[in-house]
Amino acid sequence: MPRPPRHLVLLPLALAVALVACGGDQAPPQMPAAAVTVVTMKPETTTLTRELPGRTSAFRVAEVRPQVSGIVEKRLFTEGALVKAGQPLYQLDNAFYRANASSAQAQLARAEATLVSARLTAERSAELARIDAVSKQDNENAIASLRQAEADTAAARAAVASANVTLGYARITSPISGRIGKSSVTQGALVTANQPDALATVQQLDPIYVDLTQSASELLQLRKGLAAGTLEDGRSLPVTILLEDGTPFDHQGTLEFSEVSVDPGTGSYALRVAVDNPEHLLMPGMYVRAVIGGGVRQDAILVPQQGITRDPKGHATAMVVNAENKVEARPVKVSQTVGDKWLVESGLAAGDRVIIAGLQKVQPGAPVNATEAGAQAGQAAGEGAKPGSAKPASAGPESGTPEATGPDAATPADAATPAADAPASQQ
Repeated sequence: MPRPPRHLVLLPLALAVALVACGGDQAPPQMPAAAVTVVTMKPETTTLTRELPGRTSAFRVAEVRPQVSGIVEKRLFTEGALVKAGQPLYQLDNAFYRANASSAQAQLARAEATLVSARLTAERSAELARIDAVSKQDNENAIASLRQAEADTAAARAAVASANVTLGYARITSPISGRIGKSSVTQGALVTANQPDALATVQQLDPIYVDLTQSASELLQLRKGLAAGTLEDGRSLPVTILLEDGTPFDHQGTLEFSEVSVDPGTGSYALRVAVDNPEHLLMPGMYVRAVIGGGVRQDAILVPQQGITRDPKGHATAMVVNAENKVEARPVKVSQTVGDKWLVESGLAAGDRVIIAGLQKVQPGAPVNATEAGAQAGQAAGEGAKPGSAKPASAGPESGTPEATGPDAATPADAATPAADAPASQQ
């Protein structure tokens, strides 16, 4: 078999080398701009609030104690029921006190009879003294006896009043209106005046207090903001009470007072909120949280929480799209959360576009195709109303390539494929 000429053998090899050389000179395809969602910062008037822990306490508490000694004859209330001020609670054996009251009444009657006799004697003595029928000394003695009888009668009346008061103490009444707890004594028990143990406790639960604690550093921050004019006082705003399960209470409260001293052990101070509690849903000792107004910030910059990232050291950073539609890492300082947003103290200004979606696809300096969060939602709604518009949109701004249709629409992508695959084919 005759061998082919040498130039025919080398021709395919030369063509392959030429193709490899041409492929190596071609620049790699440029990655399209990543699609991200941004939020443009706008100044807002924001009420800054703090969610503080606290516990409820009764508006008034009265411990029922006996003022006289005696045996309990009857308990006149139902444990756990609502009682009114002055309502009888216990009846003590009052036989001894009734006897004392009767004795005092008898002493008063005797003193009044003596007073009548002394008054008549003094009147007759005065008539006789005018005609010099009695001596002046006898007349003066009659007047003195009248004065003494009047004093004895007044003392007897006071004794009667005192005996009646003591007799009244044998019926123990409620000092305030509220809900009464369980009784510590039963019928037949001996109670004594000024005993240390209370017979029962009455608590007024409507309204009810919520005792809160707040850090002293937050108070200093608030006062500095008020002094600098960056904050307006918002402590007069209604207070929202959150129950232990997180649901808001039906009635809002008002801030009654704040303590003037700081607890040196905890570095916090106490606040008290009064809340209407007509249904008695809140009971003393319950754990609740209160959302209390701290101040009103004018021209505040709020950024969604998903737009803020932190490094291992805890420093906050926001990815911002600049005027050239490129990503810029911006260090920021945030102070607290307001709903689902961060309150920015420094690092961002009105007009900055912060990336909130697509952060995993970008890096500083990379070009992006930014879409406003609200505009993206509106665009999606509009596309849903137009059948067949989803395909052109996917090839449009979102993918970073010009929108195109027809046979030539796939030309750029198809042209880039052989160039990218050529080196691999030669391997």
